[in-house]
Amino acid sequence: MTERLYIVTYDIASRRRWRKVFRTMQGYGEWLQLSVFQCRLTARRRVEMVSDLDSLLHHGDDHVLIVDLGPTDKVSPRVESLGKRFDAVAREPIIV
Repeated sequence: MTERLYIVTYDIASRRRWRKVFRTMQGYGEWLQLSVFQCRLTARRRVEMVSDLDSLLHHGDDHVLIVDLGPTDKVSPRVESLGKRFDAVAREPIIV
C-alpha cells in the first residue's frame, strides 16, 4: 500500500474537544507541536482519520487543515527547525 506524508494542524474552540482531537490524532501520527501532527497514511487510514475528526468537530467553530506532502517513498521534506530537533516520521510496523 502506498503511504503519503501529511501535516495535520487544527484550531479547536473548546478545550474539551481539543483534548479529544489530540487523543484521536495520537493514533494517526507523530505529535510535533501543540496542534500539529505529521502522519504517514495509506488512503484508507486517511479516510478513517478524516471521519474520526469530522465526528468531533463543531464545524462553525473548529478548523482542521490536512496538508498532503506527497508519497512517503518520494518526498523528502525540507524543514527548517529552530529550537527542538525535528525528525521526519519513519515507517514503523503497526501492531493492531
